[in-house]
Amino acid sequence: MRARDGLMIVNHERLGSDNPEFGGGLGLYDVSRPATPRLIHRWRTAGSGVHRYDFDRRYTYISPTAEGFVGNIVMILDLADPTKPVEAGRWWIPGQNAAAGERYPWDGCVKPRCHHPLRMGDHLYVSYWHHGPFILDISDLAHPRAVAAVNSSRAHPHPTHTCLPVPQPIMGRQIMVVADEDVAKLRPSPPAFAWVYDITDERQPMPIATCRVPGLDPDGAPQAPMTSCHQPSEVYSGTIIPFAWFAQGLRLFDLADPFAPREIGCYEPDVPAGCEQVSSNDVTMDRRGLIYLTDRQHGVDIIEFLGKR
Repeated sequence: MRARDGLMIVNHERLGSDNPEFGGGLGLYDVSRPATPRLIHRWRTAGSGVHRYDFDRRYTYISPTAEGFVGNIVMILDLADPTKPVEAGRWWIPGQNAAAGERYPWDGCVKPRCHHPLRMGDHLYVSYWHHGPFILDISDLAHPRAVAAVNSSRAHPHPTHTCLPVPQPIMGRQIMVVADEDVAKLRPSPPAFAWVYDITDERQPMPIATCRVPGLDPDGAPQAPMTSCHQPSEVYSGTIIPFAWFAQGLRLFDLADPFAPREIGCYEPDVPAGCEQVSSNDVTMDRRGLIYLTDRQHGVDIIEFLGKR
């Protein structure tokens, strides 16, 4: 869920293939009184629903399934009146629009799936699972336009989870961090990790470094899923980005030198009772700098970062 200025959004998504009548979407809540949230609208979409999304109060940038389309697409909803969301624009990889008769070029491959868009300025930074990262120009919201794509599959076996732009230049360069999720491997493989891209020329993203946990991949041998990278915090300060690293807990990477990211701290939760390992799934920060780390099996840890080690 995400909240801003008294409005909270909760995504609805079917897990698995049961109950095909369930149409997911979004729940919109008035949280101007946080103790008494009030549902003001339920926006529905065909198929399994909405995965992850971004939200800036006027617009939400979502990854829904949609009638007539294969997999999840990019959609922008205008929430000027949150009781009546209006679609402002949509974008998809050519071939997803089955209803329009587009040729489907991915037989035998993982079907296209927008994981989620993130907005910075007039651009959306979009993770498209096994189809890689995209940068979209949304200066015209009704007609998003692709300016860059990096399809790292099938050379790299992991899906793209997050494309995170860094707001301020680092060493005079515009930087984007791309996290691959350590699940849904195309083949047995070593652990997933995160990439650092130079996007100073946004038309030509250039990989310049990786973020890896030292010692986790000693010899390139295949390892079990959910051993390594999941997602970076989309809220952070300066050049230090917290990551949820599945079985390795919280990892903090400093991108002060984007050509040589450095792990400067970590927090490894205790293994929950009855589990073989931790499963750190999501991480975010608040305005005080406190870090919130969720575990799929256990709950939430709240962590204070005391400085570089």
